[in-house]
Amino acid sequence: MLIAIDHGNKQVKTVHGNAIVSGVQKSKTRPYGRDVLKYGGSYYTLSAQRIPYQKDKTTDERFFILSLFAIAEEIEAQGAYTSGLMPIDLAIGLPPAHFGAQNKAFVRYFKRKDPIYFSYRDKLYSILIRDVQCYPQAFAAAAMMLGELATVPRALILDVGGFTADYLLLKNGRADLSTCDSLENGVILLYNRIRSKASSDLDVLLEETDVDAILLQGQGSSYGEEVAALVEYQAQEFVNDMLGARRERQLDLRTGRV
Repeated sequence: MLIAIDHGNKQVKTVHGNAIVSGVQKSKTRPYGRDVLKYGGSYYTLSAQRIPYQKDKTTDERFFILSLFAIAEEIEAQGAYTSGLMPIDLAIGLPPAHFGAQNKAFVRYFKRKDPIYFSYRDKLYSILIRDVQCYPQAFAAAAMMLGELATVPRALILDVGGFTADYLLLKNGRADLSTCDSLENGVILLYNRIRSKASSDLDVLLEETDVDAILLQGQGSSYGEEVAALVEYQAQEFVNDMLGARRERQLDLRTGRV
């Protein structure tokens, strides 16, 4: 079974499973609730408090544990669960700027020689991670459109993540590796900017979920006109700054395709 996982600094995502916040809590005793994962003698639950930004996600076990949650969710979403050993092939990604230095270590972090046994929602999972393939994230974002992009002379791929905003230039569908990078201006910085401005200008304390409710779910009226206007203005400024940063890199967004 092939499972693709996007290990974002804000969310961990698979193709069919629900996106989960990149936060996890560890306990030696079973916590209350249904969505509990047990692995290696410890219990884990998902947390709305995401892990602080980590350039290298292999420094501890947390992103591996988050991957077990994601694997279990994806297995269930595809109706592929069996009580026996389930072979898994993983497809993972890294920002282009980190790919050369980190891809081998990232692959080793997930690959295991022995089966992995864990339980989730009191259901036992036995998996064997047979193969792990790592890809540059911006290129992966365009993979489903490569046939169409092969006819486009210039296409700039922008992959805006939690902490990094990756870009990669394609010329007739082929990656131009001399024009790719990862700039540290992902949406987590937007959240921090909005929360800081809301606190200083309006004396309002916002959480990331509040920002999501206003920008993504259209619930600005629940927060009041001033708060909604501030959030929307800061989001537009953030987008303008991000596009301006590409312009400074001699990337003209008015030519070709974005």
